[in-house]
Amino acid sequence: MKLRLWQSTCVKQVLQKYNNNSKHFMCLATPAAGKTTMAAEVALQLVTQDKIDFIICFCPTKEVEQGIRRTFERHLNRSFNGSIGALGGVYTYQSLLTLTPEFWQILHDYRVLVIFDELHHCAGDRLANANAWGAQILINICDYATYTLGLSGTPWRSDRLPITLGRYLDSKQIDCDFTYGLKEAVADGVCRHPKIVLIDNDKITVTSKKEGAQTFGSLTDAFSDSNLAYKSIILEKEAMKHILSQGVSKLFKLRRQNPDAGGLVVASSIEHALELVQMLQNEFGQSSVMVSYQDSMPSEIIDRYRKQNTEWIVSVGMVSEGTDIPRLQVCCYLSHVRTEMYYRQVLGRILRINSSVNQEAWFFTFAEGNLVKYANRIQRDLPDTTVIYELESEVARYSHSGRKEHPQPNSSVELLLSFGGRTNAKLQNDVESIQLHTSPNYQLIGQYRQKVISLFRA
Repeated sequence: MKLRLWQSTCVKQVLQKYNNNSKHFMCLATPAAGKTTMAAEVALQLVTQDKIDFIICFCPTKEVEQGIRRTFERHLNRSFNGSIGALGGVYTYQSLLTLTPEFWQILHDYRVLVIFDELHHCAGDRLANANAWGAQILINICDYATYTLGLSGTPWRSDRLPITLGRYLDSKQIDCDFTYGLKEAVADGVCRHPKIVLIDNDKITVTSKKEGAQTFGSLTDAFSDSNLAYKSIILEKEAMKHILSQGVSKLFKLRRQNPDAGGLVVASSIEHALELVQMLQNEFGQSSVMVSYQDSMPSEIIDRYRKQNTEWIVSVGMVSEGTDIPRLQVCCYLSHVRTEMYYRQVLGRILRINSSVNQEAWFFTFAEGNLVKYANRIQRDLPDTTVIYELESEVARYSHSGRKEHPQPNSSVELLLSFGGRTNAKLQNDVESIQLHTSPNYQLIGQYRQKVISLFRA
């Protein structure tokens, strides 16, 4: 298999470091860049050079586990199912808690390369601050593996704990041995050039007993200055319908050129996903399938969608990091999770290049302050830890005319505003107020508007 330039470069650096008697290597490569293939090539080179006997991989989910197994078997041309005669096996991080002493003995008796996919799930540089998975690595792997290879597309943690086996600078920023960012991946034609569409509404009325009626010109202002909850918007029927309409329209245009192009909707709960599936089918006539953590065989559902021509897959906690569905090109992000890590991981699902004619990637979400901030700095692959927790400093505000009132200094992001939304006449004429847990009612009675963020200048 012909490697991409970044993969070849990284493999050379990994082997060079191992040859210099360093046993651990940490690679940051943006989601969808091809980290698994790179790792499989490292394993192949070490086997060919007779430097290892076995390979063990750990990863976050069963779905990712199956993908890694397929890649390693194809690349190494050997069985990789962990059975007798296999060159190795893949296990989830959850299984770290159930592996027996007999399993760990292999690291004592043989030369073993241990690969950690999305290593940021494992926390702690000592037992005192380690999570359960990190502790198992420190106890059973750290001192006994011949080599370790850590992989991550988002190498940081929201709880600020150090990543297990990570090396940190004085600034508390992780020091990776190799870094391949989204900007480089887009320039090299490795990843699609994403466009993030932030959907807003220019007249939002929030009524509460304490404050009375308040009117806001954007969702950011409403969330910041009232008791309006973000979750109430992603669950509001007309708001859901609007964001789906944008995704459906974009997917329809893409499928004119790419007949198998697919769309992903990230839902916040099982009930939410069911409603979204019904809306896609009944309101828009779209074919769709749902997958969730409650399904008995979610990997089979995802694999069928990967190979079929169904238009949409609606996911609850399943299609995020490491899930490989190259035909996905549109995403409607309606999750209640608003961490930068999850945001980037989901975005990565629509960035994987395939053989289709059109390689556009469109990500639709609401203009909530944190989501706006993440979009505006998505081109930085290692955010400054102190910046991650600043909620307001990077949020651009917009006037009713569409002019940006407070532009970001020193930003390379190009903001293109498009007021192509419709007047929400149905809400204007027949509004059903929704009672929130904080007691305000709200109405979205203005025009929907969109801020399209093109991440890199031409």
